[in-house]
Amino acid sequence: MLLATPAAAVTLEIVIQGIRNDRGDIRVAVCSETRFLQPTCEHMRTTPARPGEVVLRLEVPPGTWAAQAHHDENRDGSIDTVLGIPTEGLGFSNDARFPFGPPRWSDAAFQLGPTGGRIRFTMRYKF
Repeated sequence: MLLATPAAAVTLEIVIQGIRNDRGDIRVAVCSETRFLQPTCEHMRTTPARPGEVVLRLEVPPGTWAAQAHHDENRDGSIDTVLGIPTEGLGFSNDARFPFGPPRWSDAAFQLGPTGGRIRFTMRYKF
């Protein structure tokens, strides 16, 4: 009997542009459909914020994923809101929009192939 083995991880380069300042951290998560929009995902990384753009590399198995990012300006580990509207930056793969709530999985999902890949998206601020 053959046992299934997990696919080997490949490098996913994530470029996040539009970061407004150097306060706090950029928290990035690469998620399966079941973990998308949850506080934790299968693959996560945090890096200090820098104005402009940040580049991160994660080792992720090939497959269908969605990336989400949060500019945690005050390093409290949560997305700050006013009346339910985020006051810190958020971004999603495919530049999935979120005008009146979070994006759908299908809008943010991307394929990561066996040789790895690169995605780019923009951090968006409501205030």
